[in-house]
Amino acid sequence: QVVESGGALVQPGGSLMLSCTVSGFTLDYWTIGWFRQAPGKEREALSCITSIDDDTLYADSVKERFTISRDGSNSADKTVYLQMNSLKPEDSAVYLCAVAIGSDATLDERQFLSWGQGTQVTVSS
Repeated sequence: QVVESGGALVQPGGSLMLSCTVSGFTLDYWTIGWFRQAPGKEREALSCITSIDDDTLYADSVKERFTISRDGSNSADKTVYLQMNSLKPEDSAVYLCAVAIGSDATLDERQFLSWGQGTQVTVSS
């Protein structure tokens, strides 16, 4: 099960931290990724983090503003965060979390097998 939380209405320039908790998987090697989908747009990969060495990847559109992290250092710790700073109205979307088997960092959504329902982020004054 993949559950996202933390979405909210925030003003432009503000910050928000999203959480993703993955349960029911007994994986030693995994990658958890964050994606977003705005109305009328394709789903966009944002960032991922792996269970081995905490390798991370970021999309160019967010790498200067968003930071991915995880709880603990054990592969059993599958809570991942997305810290979002300097938010813009174009960041408004449903933010989704997903898990992939394997510890090769990837933003290829085809590799992600289990998805959450998403959490809404709205950036507006």
